[in-house]
Amino acid sequence: MKRILITTGFALMVALQWFIPGRMIFYKERVLSAGKEFRFRTEPFDPYDAFRGKYVHLAFNQTMVQLKDTANWYQGETIFALLSEDSSGYAMVTELRKEEPGEDVDYLKVVSGYIYQDSTVTSVSISYPFDRFYMEESKAQAADDAYHQALSDTSKVTYALVLVHHGEGVVKDVFIDGVPIKQVAIERQKQEEQVQ
Repeated sequence: MKRILITTGFALMVALQWFIPGRMIFYKERVLSAGKEFRFRTEPFDPYDAFRGKYVHLAFNQTMVQLKDTANWYQGETIFALLSEDSSGYAMVTELRKEEPGEDVDYLKVVSGYIYQDSTVTSVSISYPFDRFYMEESKAQAADDAYHQALSDTSKVTYALVLVHHGEGVVKDVFIDGVPIKQVAIERQKQEEQVQ
């Protein structure tokens, strides 16, 4: 009897260890296959430490949303950011809601940060559910260098291509002037090899 309990407990533990990462992968893959593409403009984060390990840390240019309502907004709560595109085709948050919108609306689950209220306007800072773009380690340093150079050059446009589906968002790629950062990193590595 004791052996059956131990075996059953072990089997449940193994199943749970496979279930949790499997579920996470399933949700990310569903967003990648069924999500709508949005281009989120990025901006400089920390010029000395934006690349940590195998990912680029992304900071976005719209982190504050102004609302005309005076509802009670609280720091640290999960809220819903309704998305649209500006005249240049980049993503923008047009509205924040406390209740999850219907499926016919493009939105992200975000976390509220600093809140400022006066008599007419409420400003809410938001944290996006994605702020990292993972890369192959061999291209990491070249990508980091290219990304920082592009962020410090005001003539360059950097953005993250994000797929959004039912409030979830997954970064598909990062672009510098319309070129994927992986390709920029490869070209930069080739140039460095030719110089040596």
